Formats: sequence, structure tokens, C-alpha cells
Amino acid sequence: MIEVLTYITEHAVQWGAVVLLMLGLYIVMTRGNLIKKVIGLNIFQTAVFLLYISIGYVLDGAAPIVLEGAERYSNPLPHVLILTAIVVSVATTSLALALIVRIQEAYGSIEEDEILEHGET
Repeated sequence: MIEVLTYITEHAVQWGAVVLLMLGLYIVMTRGNLIKKVIGLNIFQTAVFLLYISIGYVLDGAAPIVLEGAERYSNPLPHVLILTAIVVSVATTSLALALIVRIQEAYGSIEEDEILEHGET
């Protein structure tokens, strides 16, 4: 039992990211409001960023500059990739919100059920 608790506490950031992943996925799947779906997607994306950055962490790692006595170097590539992903995330969020504004203007609602009913008539 002690080993399980030790494992969970050593990987708390990864467990937190998994919880956020599940929360974001739940919001996207169960909510009919389009704004809430965008918020769920943002939570999901943030969890992926957190998971990826936590995996890229190197214990006792030095900056990736060749120094005397440094045996372990931290790889900067995961952090650079996440920075790019954050920019893409902001762009997709703004596009989704712009589309929601247009949907509101066209259908008079941002609720998924009401939009589908309007399309059937």
C-alpha cells in the first residue's frame, strides 16, 4: 500500500493532467452549449500541455549548454513545442468563438439542440 501511495505522489502532476483530460472530455461530450464546449476543449488542451511539459522535465538536469561537470541535460524541445501549441490553441479558440457568434446570428441560439431543431424545419 505504501508503494502505491509513493507512486501516486511522485507522479502527482501526471495524475492531475489525467483528471483535467477527463474533465475536459466530459464537458465536451455532455454539454449542449457551444461556449461550454469551447471551454471544455481549452481545459483538455491545457491538460495536454501540462502532461507534455511534466514528461519533459529532467531531475537535476542542467541547461542544454555544454558545461564541465554537468552530466544530465534538460531537453528544451518539449517546451518549444508547447509554446507553439499554445499559440495554435489561442488561434483555434478565437476561430471557434467567431463561428459561435455567426451561429448565434444565423440560428438565434448557441444551444446544440435548438440549432438542430431549427435545421430540421
